[in-house]
Amino acid sequence: MSSQHTDDTSGVPAVGADSAFRREHALRDEAPQFVLPLVVRIEKAEPPARTDALETAARAVLVLLTDERAGGEGEWARAVSDWQDARIRKVVRRARGAEWRKAQTLPGITVEGAEALVRVFPPVPLDGWPKELAKLQVSGTDLDDPEPVGADTAPGLPVLWLNPGLGMSAGKAMAQAGHAAQLAWWELTPAERTAWQDTGFRLAVRTAPRDRWEALSSSGLPVVRDAGFTEIAPGSATVVADHPALRARL
Repeated sequence: MSSQHTDDTSGVPAVGADSAFRREHALRDEAPQFVLPLVVRIEKAEPPARTDALETAARAVLVLLTDERAGGEGEWARAVSDWQDARIRKVVRRARGAEWRKAQTLPGITVEGAEALVRVFPPVPLDGWPKELAKLQVSGTDLDDPEPVGADTAPGLPVLWLNPGLGMSAGKAMAQAGHAAQLAWWELTPAERTAWQDTGFRLAVRTAPRDRWEALSSSGLPVVRDAGFTEIAPGSATVVADHPALRARL
C-alpha cells in the first residue's frame, strides 16, 4: 500500500508529519513486518451489509490511530510505530459466536456501524498472530448490500472511492478502505484531524462511477496502490481518499 499524493506541503508543516510515506527512513521492505488485525463479526443468520462493514472498518483504523494507547508512552505505541515503519499491512478475518466472544477478550477496540461490528487490534508481527485470531478465517467475508448503494453522499462528507474496475472480496475491500482512511488522516493538519474526530470519523465508502475514476485517481488526492499480496495485481489503484480538506488544497 502506498500513497500517490505528492503535493508540496511546505506551507503547512504539520501535514503528513507522521506519514511513513512523507519522511525518509529505513527501507520499509527491509524493516520487520507487522500487520494490523481487524475482525468483522459475521453471523450466519444476520451478516452485516457490505458497505456498512467497509465504512466501519475504515473508521476502526482511525479510532485505533487516535487511541491514547497508540501514541506517546501508550502500551500500543511501539507496535504502532514499528508497523508504520514497515509496509502498512492490514488483514481482515471473520468471526461468529464463540470465536467473536474470544476475540473480545484480547486487547483491542470494537467499533460499531449501523449493524456491523469490527474489532481492531494493535499491530502484531506478520508471523506472530495471537492464537485466538490466527485460527479465524480470512476467506468467507463476501457480503452484499440489501439494496443498491448509489454514489451520492451528504455534502462535505469524506468519501473513500473504490475502483469500479476491480472485484474485491468484502474482506479485501475493508482492508483497502482502512488504508485510504489512514492516508487521508496522515495528510490532514491537527485542526482538520480534530474536526474529523469530533464527528466520530463520519465517512462514506462508495464505488466510483466509471466515468469519474480516472479523474479521481489522477486528481492529487491520496491513492491506495496495493502491494499485490492477495486477489489483485501489484500496483493496482484500489481506493481514492476524497476528504474535503484535502480537496480544498488541490
